[in-house]
Parts: sequence; C-alpha cells; structure tokens
Amino acid sequence: MAGLYRVVEGPLDLREAIGAVSGPDRGALATFLGLARDHHAGRRVVGLEYHAYPEMVERVMKEIGLEVAERFGTSHTAILHRIGVLVVGETSVIVAVAAAHRREALAGCAHAIERLKALAPIWKKERYEGESAWIEGSEQVPPATAGPPGR
Repeated sequence: MAGLYRVVEGPLDLREAIGAVSGPDRGALATFLGLARDHHAGRRVVGLEYHAYPEMVERVMKEIGLEVAERFGTSHTAILHRIGVLVVGETSVIVAVAAAHRREALAGCAHAIERLKALAPIWKKERYEGESAWIEGSEQVPPATAGPPGR
C-alpha cells in the first residue's frame, strides 16, 4: 500500500505529503490542512499543544489508509499529524489522497480526516492568555482542566 503515515515533532511539509501520493496514473489529488486558529468557543486562543501516543496513532493512520483504499479505490493516502507546541496559523495535520478521479480523491480525503479525528489517540490543549484547557472533540466548549481528557 502506497502511503505516508507519521506523527511529527516539528513543522509539517505539504510537499512531502503530495510527493508521497502523486503519480502519473492519478488525475486528482485532494488535500486537507488543519491550522491552529485564534479562537474557540468565544475564547481567544494564543497557541496549541498536541500530545499523542505516536505508535498507536501511526497504526490508526495506516488502518484509515486501508479504509480509504477499500471504500474509494485508491491506496495513495498520506496522513501527517504534528505534536508539540504550535502557534496560531501553523499546520497541525495534513491529509492527502490521490486517485484516478476527483470524486474518489475528495471523498477519500474527507473520510480520512473524519476518521482520524474520531479514532486517533491525540490530545489537544488550547492555550489562552493566562490559562489553558484540554479539548476533546470538535464541538466541546473548553473547560479549564488539569490533564488530557480521559486521564
């Protein structure tokens, strides 16, 4: 299975992800970039911190790649997720899916990011001025907590 699945401590490289899935038989390439934004639930965010269990996350990423291959007919998927401290505007996750046609590439890319968010043991801590909060799920209002969700 062609692909790239990695947890990275440092800036992510979109060109690396694209290079890992590109090929002359693929007429479409869809990408998703998750960026550290400056707000959440009405609060001003000044930075993020991601923690993960890298070996398990990479295993989950590969399983997602297999799902994309089964459901959308392409084994050309790259998923990169950053851990550590990020400032607003930095890329936290990259998903790239290449396929013969746009529908498969776009659907595979959307599927991959949704599954990653649902399954991967990655924890996000948002930093505000003077405090921080662990965030679990995409819709949760950030309470002040002492550690990663579930701990």
